[in-house]
Amino acid sequence: MLAATEALDAGEGAKFLLVFSSPSYDLQELTAGVAAAADGLPFVGCSTSGEISTSGPGDNTVIVLCLGGPGFEVAVASTTDASDDLRRAGARAAECMERVGDKGHRVLLLLTDGLAGDQQEIVRGAYGVVGAEVPLVGGCAGDNLEMKRTFVFHGEHVMDNAVVAVALTSDASLGIGVSHGWRPVGSPMLVSHSSGTRVLSLDDEPALDVYLRVLNAPAEAHTDQAAFTHFAQTHPLGISRRSGEEVRFVADADFADRSLGCIAPVPQGGLAWIMEGDIQSVLAATDEACASALAQLAGLPPLGFVAFDCIARRGVLGSEGIKREVDRISQQAGGAPVAGFYTYGEIARTRGTAGFHNQTLVVLALG
Repeated sequence: MLAATEALDAGEGAKFLLVFSSPSYDLQELTAGVAAAADGLPFVGCSTSGEISTSGPGDNTVIVLCLGGPGFEVAVASTTDASDDLRRAGARAAECMERVGDKGHRVLLLLTDGLAGDQQEIVRGAYGVVGAEVPLVGGCAGDNLEMKRTFVFHGEHVMDNAVVAVALTSDASLGIGVSHGWRPVGSPMLVSHSSGTRVLSLDDEPALDVYLRVLNAPAEAHTDQAAFTHFAQTHPLGISRRSGEEVRFVADADFADRSLGCIAPVPQGGLAWIMEGDIQSVLAATDEACASALAQLAGLPPLGFVAFDCIARRGVLGSEGIKREVDRISQQAGGAPVAGFYTYGEIARTRGTAGFHNQTLVVLALG
């Protein structure tokens, strides 16, 4: 497999490979090719809704990042049938952290089936195993916005409804940056009725009616599901958390019961904002996420960036904007390799138990 061979040829002391692939490939054939090139090295990865590399954003490509060198250890685990008990799946996968030493800097990287259910439960399960001292980072696999089936890889095993975890420990610093670039529209509202990922009412009014009215949504978004979803990509909900503001992607509308469907739960009784963004605000968030990750490297230049970027941000940036975004990430990397993918949700927990995000950029800087 050419991408894996090129990554291994470019690196020294390789110990592990990350693979991000378009679902347009035969994934079983692809992972078999990576295994042949890796010659026994562990690797994990996932399907995507677009790929990110040093050369720019891509579609229908394969990205392979080689990690290793002295003072670096890695352990990998996976669990299937995740939707049976998402918290338990996150916990079981996170147990791989017990198989690596503590070299001073640790991170647990998670790749999940983006359609398996409440991803925050996976984060809670992993947190219950590794505790507050180990940051979590990662993303949810995609399928080019078909929203039918996503996959994660653990070696040659291609799995849906699964979680893959990678325990990383290093003598060098590891930095995590997270930022979204969305701003509130209007005043905060009470989530007066919600159930899981569905928001039924805001300030005691049907949630869909409030959403469409506040945003002055186009007429077609009031009656057509596809038009609503396209409009909602650039108008998420923001919810108030103790650790800060989190963003929730509005995925669908129920025109019968007038509710909103989100990718992750919106707690009843909390405060929420309707949000919007533009190219400038989203690109500013790109700079902020990269700068935050770099600030944790104690002044040392990064050896690489791994980027987990929500597919919905592409709706704001457009084809030219995403090129500008990846150019900014590459510039902040200072010539170091950049690899990543467009996700169905992002994972970044550096404090507290929450850590699942929507419509956000998460960057892992490797020192």
